[in-house]
Amino acid sequence: MSDTHTSESSGDVFDLSQFHGVFYEEAGENLTNMEALLLDTDESNADDESLNAIFRCAHSIKGGAATFGFQDVADLTHVMETLLDRLRRRELAITSGMIDTLLESGDVLKHLLASRQSGTDPGIDCTELVARIGAFAHGTVAAPVAVPVTETPAPAATSVVAAPTVPGERVLEIAIGPLDQPKFADNVVELFSEIPGLGTIEPTDDGQPDASKTRHFRVVSTVTDSDLLDLFSFHVSREQVSIRELGAAPAPATALAPTAAHDADPTFGLFDDLPVPVAIELHAPEALVVAASKAEAPRSADRSAPASANLESSTIRVPTEKVDQLINLVGEMVITQAMLAQTGRGLDAVVHQAMATALTDLERNTRLLQEAVMAIRMIPMTAVFNRFPRMLRDLSGRLGKKLELHTIGEDTELDKGLIEKITDPLTHLVRNSADHGIEMPADRIAAGKPEHGTVTLAAAHQGGSIVIEVRDDGRGLNRGKLLAKARERGLSVSDSMTDTEVYGLIFAPGFSTATEVTDVSGRGVGMDVVKRNITSLGGSVEIDSVEGQGMRVSVRLPLTLAIMDGMSVGVADETYIVPLASVVESIHMSASDVKSVGGTGRVVEVRNEYLPLMRLDELFDVPRSVEHSGGIMIVVEAEGGRIALLVDDLIGQHQVVVKNLEANYRKVPGVSGATILGDGRVALILDVSWLVRRVRH
Repeated sequence: MSDTHTSESSGDVFDLSQFHGVFYEEAGENLTNMEALLLDTDESNADDESLNAIFRCAHSIKGGAATFGFQDVADLTHVMETLLDRLRRRELAITSGMIDTLLESGDVLKHLLASRQSGTDPGIDCTELVARIGAFAHGTVAAPVAVPVTETPAPAATSVVAAPTVPGERVLEIAIGPLDQPKFADNVVELFSEIPGLGTIEPTDDGQPDASKTRHFRVVSTVTDSDLLDLFSFHVSREQVSIRELGAAPAPATALAPTAAHDADPTFGLFDDLPVPVAIELHAPEALVVAASKAEAPRSADRSAPASANLESSTIRVPTEKVDQLINLVGEMVITQAMLAQTGRGLDAVVHQAMATALTDLERNTRLLQEAVMAIRMIPMTAVFNRFPRMLRDLSGRLGKKLELHTIGEDTELDKGLIEKITDPLTHLVRNSADHGIEMPADRIAAGKPEHGTVTLAAAHQGGSIVIEVRDDGRGLNRGKLLAKARERGLSVSDSMTDTEVYGLIFAPGFSTATEVTDVSGRGVGMDVVKRNITSLGGSVEIDSVEGQGMRVSVRLPLTLAIMDGMSVGVADETYIVPLASVVESIHMSASDVKSVGGTGRVVEVRNEYLPLMRLDELFDVPRSVEHSGGIMIVVEAEGGRIALLVDDLIGQHQVVVKNLEANYRKVPGVSGATILGDGRVALILDVSWLVRRVRH
């Protein structure tokens, strides 16, 4: 297949790079699927369908890489394909070492593809890895189920093709042409040396094309004509190939009339295992080939189109930039609708009944549109959870522990932006559980536990938030040890502290109770970064533990950062937004309810608990024309602490479109963002976590 075509006027070269994006995305999906399948593979009883699926993943990546000229990717996937082919044909028994090497190969492929995509030098030498995979592929062959297949070395130009000796073999005459570039016929010859069991091939034309630029070959093979055509189509167009059995009338390849075997097979044999020795599964590269069935011969130019071009699809690929732009526009529409609604409140509902009805419909439809658009960005937690089986498998080998991963609520959805930001904190928590939470197998057995330690990842929606838990059944936290370490570091602690407060000590910068510092993690080391990252997302993190039984870290996050439920409060002539997720309650109060502490601090008693009181007018220096003595107290909670905010009025609860204040103005202490009100004014969104920290310090 040629990568170029000539335009009528300019003779421009056809640019295949326009299809790179599709290839990279589908290659990434194939690598993800391959890793998941490898991790689920039972070495003692490997599933045929899983092995076939793993082979197809490598095969698809190889086909696309070869078409685009990504030779390093094609070379690596080629040897992977050879090993996987022998495994699925049961010529080799899969081992843990093979799985480890294939997983390592997947990591290398991700790096190579990322380097190709960014246009940088990968800086990786795959020679040793390729040799290792090749050694596995040429290891001891297990007893085959049927007639064994021996790999045939690449034939020389003077080799002689033997007569059929295996049942089902046929002697074929194959013509390939006309060819503008005869080297593509050499690529076809190489396939017979690369794929075990394919058969033998020798040129009958002394290696030179005839007057019509056609090459001629003699082939001995058990593979069907249709499957040979599928295989050849990686390098030449189907229309350029004709196959006939010697002694039979030549049949042009373009007709491709289905055989009786294909008539009985509704899948046309595309995804079936052929009987040994013909155990060849042929698939066109998914990112490049369009084929409705074997009876439809795609033209060479069509092989550069996405695989789903002629198939009905339930999904569509859209760049995230377009989705973000759509969300921003819907946000502006919500603000405009709020302005219209506020203007409409000043109209006489009787005189302007039609207008009032239209505004009500607009409000409802805007809300539905907003919810539908936000749902586009929602991604299942599977996207995060899928990375941890591989991590725990690697940690299990490095730490000498037996680890199991349980996941709950993988289908729970979270905003894409939050998915990307929460992955690193969760990774740190899982590594901590595996390294310092789970005991060694001997210690677990001595403690009456199963030798396999369990790490559980759970996700669930709770109101307008998502709660993600990382649990382990390890040794848990030792309260006394935490207090002793805190005193050693000069922290202000007491034995009267609650368990929650003591467990919260591990969030102090650099705090660790680990006796050894490993290259994996240290419980407490970096936990301050975990909490800071979660807090920056408008979330909170809590710890619960039972010594000797395990530990649970709960992370609570808003479902999205673009829109939030807020409570509008008035302070003099200003309006502020308090995130509704942080609001505990609101209470009317008078000046006599406020108590002074130390001459400067103020507290207020709420249900037998004294809470620090913060006046927003003083914090933000809001000018007042008249001194305000009373007001409304809003109790808010963040980072395990509560404070009371003194405001003048409660305006109402509603959804607000969050705007990044730092990007549009500058960072303001105590403010996490801003929104535009219905009257066009800007209202600041309070950073409750910052307010709680300010009072504490």
